[in-house]
Amino acid sequence: MSRIFDCSTEKTLESGLTAATDSVSAGRLVVMPTDTVYGIGCDAFNNTAVESLLRAKNRGPDMPVPVLVGSWTTIEGLVREHTAHSRALVEAFWPGGLSIVVHQAPSLPWNLGDTRGTVMLRMPMHPVAIELLRRTGPMAVSSANISGQDPALSAVRAKQQLGENVSVYLDAGQATIGTASTIVDLTQGAPLILREGAIGADRVGEVLGVDPETLRRSV
Repeated sequence: MSRIFDCSTEKTLESGLTAATDSVSAGRLVVMPTDTVYGIGCDAFNNTAVESLLRAKNRGPDMPVPVLVGSWTTIEGLVREHTAHSRALVEAFWPGGLSIVVHQAPSLPWNLGDTRGTVMLRMPMHPVAIELLRRTGPMAVSSANISGQDPALSAVRAKQQLGENVSVYLDAGQATIGTASTIVDLTQGAPLILREGAIGADRVGEVLGVDPETLRRSV
């Protein structure tokens, strides 16, 4: 039976984090707050759990699941190459509303969907999310909604959509931004913005030293 944990007090937050950590370790799904929208997540290296996540969202492997991390250094073990561009974006915008698509390390045993050797990574700027990720390690996390419906901005709204498919819901109040992350693709040579969201192309261009309109050419 699924349960919502109020994360507004130290005691209830610790209970929720413990329950969520145990659920992730057991291959179950959890809903967590992030700085953009609520996310549904699981152990990124548990392929059965990732399949459950996709089923819960009514989504296929053609839409791969992103990975959230709890620190800058975690990325180094997940990518084939930590380039100057990826370092610049991580240092400027993590934690925060920017996701990067990079070539994944070839030895990783995960199956996040039809990624074609890439992975989308982000470090969220939310204390509950960061603490959970530090306890669990990298998590496969997608927006907490049925595919095609609006992303959930609260744990209650997430449960209305996902119900008993999720074992633990961490409730940290209304999502503060409510806008999905900006996605920058670093796998094609020149950086490209695949989705302009919480962080504008102007800011990304300034950090990378490129014309924002060049970044937008794939949007």
